Amino acid sequence: MTSVHGFAGSQQPMKEFSTVELLRDLKTVRRAAAREPVAITQHRKPRFVLMALEVCERVKSATAVSRRVYRVEETPPELAALLSAGLGRLIDGKDEVGGT
Repeated sequence: MTSVHGFAGSQQPMKEFSTVELLRDLKTVRRAAAREPVAITQHRKPRFVLMALEVCERVKSATAVSRRVYRVEETPPELAALLSAGLGRLIDGKDEVGGT
């Protein structure tokens, strides 16, 4: 087992198991994945992530919420305020496209 880059929001590196370790010691890998997502490697390169179903569902729902499309009249007030402020900075030349 080694470590690779962390999972969303995590400061610690993600634990990593080879496919051979997965086959030889499924119990250990499952226990680790129950605590936090773990990377499964093939030929020493991360290829898959194994995680608890609850974590997967949270990730999927967070992604779905962040990709929601709104009509102008349906835009939540807090989002409209962020958009308005960002557009104002762009118009005033205080901010450039690309986040600088």
